[in-house]
Amino acid sequence: MLTNPKADQGLAALPPSLLAPRTNITGGRFAAARSGQTLDVACPSDGGVFSSIPRSDADDVDEAVRAAHQAFHEGPWATFSALDRGRLITKLMGIVDREADALAALESRDTGKPVRLGRADVNAALRYLEFYGGAADKLTGETIPFLDGHTALTLRVPHGVVASIIPWNYPLHMVSRLIGAACGMGNTLVLKPAEDASLSALRFAELALEAGFPAGVINVVTGLGPEAGAALAAHPLVDFVTFTGSSATGAVIQALAARHNRGTSMELGGKSAQILFADADVDAALPVIQNAIIQNAGQTCSAGSRLLVDRRIHGAVIEALAERFSRLVAAPHWQDGDLGPMINAKQAERVRGFIARARSEGARLAAQGGIADGAPSGGHYVPPALFDDVPPESELFRDEVFGPVLAVTPFEDEAEAARLANATDFGLVAGVWTRDGGRQHRMAKRIRAGQVFINAYGAGGGVELPFGGFGRSGHGREKGMEFLRHMSATKTVVFNHG
Repeated sequence: MLTNPKADQGLAALPPSLLAPRTNITGGRFAAARSGQTLDVACPSDGGVFSSIPRSDADDVDEAVRAAHQAFHEGPWATFSALDRGRLITKLMGIVDREADALAALESRDTGKPVRLGRADVNAALRYLEFYGGAADKLTGETIPFLDGHTALTLRVPHGVVASIIPWNYPLHMVSRLIGAACGMGNTLVLKPAEDASLSALRFAELALEAGFPAGVINVVTGLGPEAGAALAAHPLVDFVTFTGSSATGAVIQALAARHNRGTSMELGGKSAQILFADADVDAALPVIQNAIIQNAGQTCSAGSRLLVDRRIHGAVIEALAERFSRLVAAPHWQDGDLGPMINAKQAERVRGFIARARSEGARLAAQGGIADGAPSGGHYVPPALFDDVPPESELFRDEVFGPVLAVTPFEDEAEAARLANATDFGLVAGVWTRDGGRQHRMAKRIRAGQVFINAYGAGGGVELPFGGFGRSGHGREKGMEFLRHMSATKTVVFNHG
């Protein structure tokens, strides 16, 4: 169990059932891995083990996929209308709302994120379910002008079995929007959460059964990526694969899915730039810029990890940011600090390595935050770091850190700002801060990113906004109505009526 007695301070008390060893949920049944093997569940705030999950293998994955396949082709799910599916998602939303405090506590303990972020993630999950509950019956086909005596139309139909492999940084977000879009469209779902944060996904599947989702519609199988994740992506009965994670792993997943010519959707991270022009409202921009890199301890694919600053205000901006960063504190989740720990020791060492190499390569460490007094020694804490004069050819400028490290680079003019913004292989999100209306439009068009925010960044969580990127940031779009379209295929029907 957790070594720190304050682990749930400020959180709802977690019932013993949520801390007990967990099982997979397959075909409406609760089952351990066939091998009997398990993986420890540890809290990033202190390293204490407090539960366990199944270490599933290809046999467990096969059972889950076959259950989803049967539910799609032979079960009652096929008789649910779009309206029925939407109402079921809305019913699940009500149950999740009832369990909100416990889900927030579970998410904070499992991921190490501060209390307020655990609660914010539950609110986001509710909003996804609300959105897709209402949107499930709103996706339509079209009629197509065709030959005389014929009527041609298109239908939007589900893929079938959707396999989803998700990371550990925002499991509640991802599970709720996958259930909303994939199941809202009529697919069945097999979910493999990250081994570092599986508990909320398992709990969501339990609540979905309570809501009335038929057995086999939502299945969760836990385990390691090379074992369970690879088997899921390569399974011949899977019809579509979604993955969120690193570019390298995304390439592996796509190759596995290609064995059976299955479609994929890949959200593979970013190295997103915020661009601060001299005419911007700097006082309004700075807190947003700071939050965009320390949110979830920087473990966010859309983190604003690069700041491009107009050279005319560069010195003043660095001074103001340095003062801000020097006050930031990484703390255990129960202290609800500025940011929590990294998810595990490996990720903490990765981020520390980026910081050390940046310093050795000549980037200037302008400021660094601290670690809270009394933070457990077993926690995985990395204080936020602010680097200035980061050269465009450097690792820190080009590669994703996935930690609370902000790289600042000055620019001379609008053309250089656009060139620097596009000077990585990623293209997920960008922010542009300027009062010049013409510049706002020019920059939005010139920047290669799936989302561009003007005088904002990641506003409101963006449940309604299509999300995805270009280049190494992947392909496909999640969120909004676009995700419903992506969870479907177009079927063309032609009537010859003379």
